[in-house]
Amino acid sequence: MIGGSIHNKLIEQQFSEVLRLAASIQQGTVTASLILRKLGAYPRQNSLALALREIGRVERTLFMLAWLVDPALRRRVTAGLNKGEARNSLARAVFFNRLGEIRDRSFENQQHRANGLNLVVAVITLWNTVYLERATALLAKSTAFDPALLRHLSPLGWEHVNLTGDYTWRSDRRVAKGGFRPLRNPASALASPWRT
Repeated sequence: MIGGSIHNKLIEQQFSEVLRLAASIQQGTVTASLILRKLGAYPRQNSLALALREIGRVERTLFMLAWLVDPALRRRVTAGLNKGEARNSLARAVFFNRLGEIRDRSFENQQHRANGLNLVVAVITLWNTVYLERATALLAKSTAFDPALLRHLSPLGWEHVNLTGDYTWRSDRRVAKGGFRPLRNPASALASPWRT
C-alpha cells in the first residue's frame, strides 16, 4: 500500500541464485559484507541484487505487520533500540577529541582509531558490568530488593567516569592482586546527593 507491489517474477527467476548465495554465507565460503560490496560495485544493479531487494521488502512488510498487532514486540524492539542508542551515546562521549570526527587520511589509521574507541567503550562496559553484579549481589541480601528491577539496569552509563580533565593513577594493592574497590554504602548514597 505504501511502497508499491512486490515483483514476484523477479524473485522467482533468481530464487536458485538467492539460495546458492544464502548457502555460501551460511557455510562460511563467503562473507555477507563481501557479497554486499560486490553487489554494490556493479555499475548497474544486476538481477540478483534486485531480487534480494524485493525479498527485503517482503521481510520489512511482514515485520511491520507484526509490529502493528503485537505490543510486546514493540516494547522489545524499543528496548533494543534504546540499548543501541545508549552504546552510541557512550561512544560519542568517549570520542570527544577532534569533535567526534576521524580525520586520519589512511584507512589503516582510521581503523586503528575506531578500534581504540571500541576498546575503551568495551572496557567501560566491562567495568560497569563487574561492579553492577557485585552491587546487585550485595543488595539481594536486603529485604527491600526487587529482582524485577534488574531488567532496567544497563552497563552503559558513564556518569562516574572522568572523560576529561586530569587522570591520577594510584597503585592500589588490592586491585593489583585481583581485588575490587569497595562499594559505597547504599544508605549513605541515598542520604547525600553528592557522589563520593
